[in-house]
Amino acid sequence: MNHPDAEDRANREATMSEQLLFLDREAVLACLAHVDVCAEITQVLRRHAEGRVELPAEGYLPWTNGEGAYCRSLAMLGAVEVDGGPPLRGMKLINAATSNPSHGRERAAGLAMLFDPDTARPRVLAEAGWLSAARTAAYTMVSLRHIGPERWDATTFLGCGTLARVHVGLLATTFPEATRVHLYDTDARRAGELADWIRGRHPHFTVRVEPGAREAVAAAPVVVTTTTADRGYLPAAWLAPGTFVAHVSLADLLPDAFLEAQAVFVDDVALVAENPRRVLGRLMREGRITDGPPTEPDSPARPLSGTLGQVLTGERPPVRPTVSHVVSNPFGMAVLDVGLLGAVHGAAARLGLGRTLALY
Repeated sequence: MNHPDAEDRANREATMSEQLLFLDREAVLACLAHVDVCAEITQVLRRHAEGRVELPAEGYLPWTNGEGAYCRSLAMLGAVEVDGGPPLRGMKLINAATSNPSHGRERAAGLAMLFDPDTARPRVLAEAGWLSAARTAAYTMVSLRHIGPERWDATTFLGCGTLARVHVGLLATTFPEATRVHLYDTDARRAGELADWIRGRHPHFTVRVEPGAREAVAAAPVVVTTTTADRGYLPAAWLAPGTFVAHVSLADLLPDAFLEAQAVFVDDVALVAENPRRVLGRLMREGRITDGPPTEPDSPARPLSGTLGQVLTGERPPVRPTVSHVVSNPFGMAVLDVGLLGAVHGAAARLGLGRTLALY
């Protein structure tokens, strides 16, 4: 004979099953085709500048794998206010191993989630590798629109993996006037593969693989770093006046490239300053770059120019590279992933994409 409590529990479990929508990469790509990624990122950046987001500190777990390669896991939570509805709340778990590309794998991969506003349960689960790359590329494009050179037609990519590929695809649609792409990677094979992909997918681009990083930097007024470098190699002396640098990856720029810049913009001041792995964060902790005017009249410290969101809201003036170079150094805010996943989820609902998974 079954105990009444056991029967009640079984009945509750039968009627209160937990489900979520799963979006694999194919579904994410199909949804992104119906989303203006740059517009979504712009909207979240504005809300960040207006104080309409929540951005807790990230979780960070590093280790070294059996090949001696650096590995890490990042857990990033965030919430974004939505007009006329509850905030979007979610997280991104993105893991990476620097040895992955040598085995034909993408360096980073992970999962992104949206939470139900009432039950707090995960409601949407999506492949995060491409989603994360898309929001990073969109941040670069929005930066170029507002703090990039007035006129340019050539872009250099240092590092030729997935992140560079996503940037090139978005560059082709966002800036059709850009017609030349220069590539460099420490792995010549990877650079050649990206060059072939660009020629096949975006034939309006003239593509050149450069023999070295310095030659690549000198070839274009827009430089995008999409490498896995953990040591700086790019000095200010390589950057001609009028150059814009999207320092997307971790450690490509040497300190003088920041200190001698015409302007330096970030996505979130606290996130950058508190990150021990970023060159700019170290310079801020050392007091060589400050958030605001120097406290001493003759201080050699230089102030940050502000955040990209502050430029979008008019709180800080845009600075385009003229007499020197301008650096955009985003940390990578989880609220951008959450906001973009919200738009992707909306497209999935309209298009009937994704698979429903039953947790129990």
